[in-house]
Amino acid sequence: MTARIAIDCMGGDHGPSVTVPAALRFLVEHSAAQLILVGQESVLRPMLATQVDNPRLRIVHASEVVGMDESPALALRNKKDSSMRVAINLVKAGEADACVSAGNTGALMAISRFVLKMLPGIDRPAICAPLPTVNGHTHMLDLGANVDCGPEHLLQFGIMGAMLVSAMEHKDRPTVGLLNIGEEEIKGNEVVKAAAELLRNSGLNFIGNVEGDGIYKGDADVVVCDGFVGNVALKTSEGLAQMLGSSLRSEFKRNWLTKLAALIAISVLNNFKRRFDHRRYNGAILLGLKGISVKSHGSADELAFGNAISRAYEAAKNQVVERIAGRIAEMTTTVPAGAGETV
Repeated sequence: MTARIAIDCMGGDHGPSVTVPAALRFLVEHSAAQLILVGQESVLRPMLATQVDNPRLRIVHASEVVGMDESPALALRNKKDSSMRVAINLVKAGEADACVSAGNTGALMAISRFVLKMLPGIDRPAICAPLPTVNGHTHMLDLGANVDCGPEHLLQFGIMGAMLVSAMEHKDRPTVGLLNIGEEEIKGNEVVKAAAELLRNSGLNFIGNVEGDGIYKGDADVVVCDGFVGNVALKTSEGLAQMLGSSLRSEFKRNWLTKLAALIAISVLNNFKRRFDHRRYNGAILLGLKGISVKSHGSADELAFGNAISRAYEAAKNQVVERIAGRIAEMTTTVPAGAGETV
């Protein structure tokens, strides 16, 4: 299946200097893909070099750029010709199957929700991204879109995460865990306890509560939490990884013996670095919308942004939106007690 990806080339900390080379590299590696580069044409066209006449690549001009520190409300209201807005509009119009942006997260969320709208039966979009584990990776949501959630929202997140993993990793019944302060059913606040009950009765492959360390043990294919907890867990993990990497480098540089030890261990260290390189996991999907919108880290380099494009491409090819909509539709006829009217 061919997938068409619209790329906000102007967004992020580095803009076209990263997004355009990443797009061109992706195009070479994916012979069936089509890319739409959105941004200021006078900037983008000279960067395409020999690819300027590639039939699988086109430019759509957008005169404005959403700043990384710009108010989401102002970006939504005042910048209707921003590269971010135009890329999302292409998805809405059916000219693209997904869009990717490294721009302002709040603006991307606000514009995506306003333009694409929510799927029936889903109250709120959730940010979902893969995280490394000892045996592969897990998908965690929500990572910051919804600070306060009710039990029914956590149920919806579980459904969306399970359908994402089922579609993209071809798992019939991915396991779903609920992030909590203990594995026992009596643990957690009232919202989490109620959400656990809904998940148990949902028909999902719910394995119960998962503690913080269980995320990286790979206890579940999908880990569900509210956006406040998810974002704190994510940023804490990123900070810990950076601290450990920095400390390890410092220790190996301490004296000539430790430098020699580093040379001996260089292949192990490189494999470790590659395995847990955050750039490999770049690209968070905004689930729950009537279209695919993918958020890249604002500081992403060419490799990281290319992986975000790949996630959008795979989500489109595997019809993630359609699978979520289908599952929600199935559940409307078998709503578990207490789930509310939205699922």
